[in-house]
Amino acid sequence: MKILHLLASVDPRAGGPVEGVRRSGMAMQEAGHEIEVATCDAPGEAYLAAFPFPVHSFGPVKGRYGYSPRLTPWLAANAKHFDAVVVHGLWQYHGFGTWKALRRSEVPYYVYTHGMLDPWFKEAYPLKHLKKWLYWPWADYRVLRDARAVIFTTEEERTRSRQSFWLYRAHERIVPFGTTVPELDAARVREAFLQAVPGLEGKRIVLFLGRVHAKKGCDLLIDAFARVAGRDPALHLVIAGPDETGWAPALRAQAQAAGIADRLTLPGMLQGDLKWGAFHASDVFVLPSHQENFGVAVAEALGCGLPALISDKVNVWREIDEDGAGLVASDTVDGTEKNLLRWLDLDNAARDAMRAQARRTFHSRFRIETMVGALTALLESKGVDAGDTRRAPLTSLRKTAAERG
Repeated sequence: MKILHLLASVDPRAGGPVEGVRRSGMAMQEAGHEIEVATCDAPGEAYLAAFPFPVHSFGPVKGRYGYSPRLTPWLAANAKHFDAVVVHGLWQYHGFGTWKALRRSEVPYYVYTHGMLDPWFKEAYPLKHLKKWLYWPWADYRVLRDARAVIFTTEEERTRSRQSFWLYRAHERIVPFGTTVPELDAARVREAFLQAVPGLEGKRIVLFLGRVHAKKGCDLLIDAFARVAGRDPALHLVIAGPDETGWAPALRAQAQAAGIADRLTLPGMLQGDLKWGAFHASDVFVLPSHQENFGVAVAEALGCGLPALISDKVNVWREIDEDGAGLVASDTVDGTEKNLLRWLDLDNAARDAMRAQARRTFHSRFRIETMVGALTALLESKGVDAGDTRRAPLTSLRKTAAERG
């Protein structure tokens, strides 16, 4: 098959969806498929050359919506060269532009929502949600309605996605997400990380790795860490990742007020060996996110043998909890503290057992081969079977609302 992946941007700072396309695309190439990418990035961006597939760029865009006047005509003219088009993400023009180009085409398009329909956004940003309602009926609603399939990575994501807009129709499909963990010399990359980020030698590192964003609960982690730091003077908190909103100074001030400024490191975005070195140098991975569709870093941490202490708003929490590959609590300071305390209270044997289970969970649930097999089967299918959910039942939505009170 020849597959076109369409993203608003392939900037690695965009996080999981970009990394997911890169990893799954490479695996599909190895299986004999052809992969190309279209994006609304401006030509000439340095990261475009580093992306491992042919990239068609249609920027620069106009406004935050990412309007690109060249995208839709190009898709309409070139879609016939592809067997399938896969759109990643909502709320920007690349999805609506795809719908305009392909809604009457014989070339099917598919949509990964990547958690962007989670009702948390409605509750956390009500004014933004109202703005989305203004163009939902004529834009993204149609994008989902007419897609060959709308792809969710977990049943949790699919169920929650039905709660954001009462006007909702979709051919729903679940394709488990997966990633890869390279076979590296763990000691070498660990040392490279410790050399690049001084002051961590001999520390028991509590690692957060991801976008430094309010959604991720970094502020909860700082306060929770401050509560448990007295348990072991070797504990050290590392919050690593791109800071697109300029939140880092406030987090440093928060740590200063909590008395742990000297026990917090914010090294910025880590890539390549430094990222893997951070995993291999750490004792535990923490993600107290308020909303997380999957969390690529969760799977990567598990693959490196790191237990994952996560909130119950990370959509793979059931799998982590069921396997005992980490600990789960609420997305609050108290919940994050609870996870840390339970982990600290483990004896060495129990901690080693959890690390071993983390690797087993990665290999059994989150390997890239699992994702590629399911995605390939979906793209190669001729249509959507009769058992597919076309419309979220209104009765179930009313029941959900009643249960929430």
